Order: sequence, then structure tokens, then C-alpha cells
Amino acid sequence: MNIRDPQTFEISAEDRLRADFYNFLGLLLATPPNQTLLSQIAALSGDETDLGQAIQAMARVAKVTKPEAAEREFNALFIGLGRGELLPYASFYLTGFLNEKPLAQLRNDMAARGITRAANVFEPEDNIASLMEMMGGMIVGRFGGPAALEDQKTFWNKHIGPWAEHFFSDLEAAEHSVLYASVGTAGRVFMEIEREAFRMTTH
Repeated sequence: MNIRDPQTFEISAEDRLRADFYNFLGLLLATPPNQTLLSQIAALSGDETDLGQAIQAMARVAKVTKPEAAEREFNALFIGLGRGELLPYASFYLTGFLNEKPLAQLRNDMAARGITRAANVFEPEDNIASLMEMMGGMIVGRFGGPAALEDQKTFWNKHIGPWAEHFFSDLEAAEHSVLYASVGTAGRVFMEIEREAFRMTTH
């Protein structure tokens, strides 16, 4: 990949918004939101689109959610005693087991793109939060030059497309989901938009 100086590479406003939303989902799925983040979510407003409506719903729930409740919910969903209600990993969704072939394939693709996981992160890299952050980073060029749309599409189709909508649907319906039910809706709708956008891009 040709690494260009990010200063000289213009990223469209639409791509910045896409990257911001990927990063936002990654942040919410990596750790429970603190009061600052809950207040930021509560201040969001959406339009009449499906995604806009999902964002409005998320804002309404965030307004009445305390950090302690968000943390309990996060732990019940993703950590639990032994394991949480959901296992947010590509390997699990695609094979029924953790640390399987999808993780090995992802590691190969990460190495090819110069993406390394943070030193303080011990989760397998194929968890949903990491994949959202990787997409956000690729779009704006956090790992070298911004990834071309075709490269984004290849990565998305291989590592996110086959399972992320299913995961977000499960998150919407999960027994312990309250705030995260709205995150699930927003994530599912966003994945549908991305799928359609990538489908419409040609070589």
C-alpha cells in the first residue's frame, strides 16, 4: 500500500462521519460509558432516517442511564460470571468456537496493513469493538494512508459483514440490554447502510 502523508490527503466529510460512527461503536463496545460519554450520547440528535431514529432512541436512554447501571449492563452482557450473555467475537459467530480460523485470518490481514493491537489489550482481536475501531482507523488513515474504498470493502466483507448484523440484532434482543439495546439497533442499521454502500461500489 502506498503510504501518503495524511496531511496532504483529503478525507470527505461523509467518510469522516463514517469513521466517527465506527469509533463511537467501538468505544461503547470496549468499555462501559462513563458520565461524560453518557452525557455526549444524550446530547445527540437524529433525523428521520432509520439511523437518525436509532440515534435519537440511544440519546433518550442515555439521558436516564447512570454510569453504575451502564457498567452492570455491560458486565452482564459481555463479561458475566465466566462469560457474559453474548460472546462478541467473529470466531464464535462464524464457527461456534473462540480463537478459530476467522481470528487467524484477521491477524494476517492486520499484519499486512500494519495494524497492531494495543499493548494493554488482551482480548482476541476479532472482538466487535476492535473491528469497529479498525474500520474507523482504516477510513481516516490511522494505519498509514487512508484505505481505498475497495480495500475497505474487502476488509469489511471478510471480517465484519458475515456476522456483525447478527451480533447487533442479538444485542438488541439480549435479556440484559437496556442502553445496549439502542446501541444494537444503531449498530445493525449502520451495518445495513455500509453493506448497501459497499454493494454499490464497483471495481
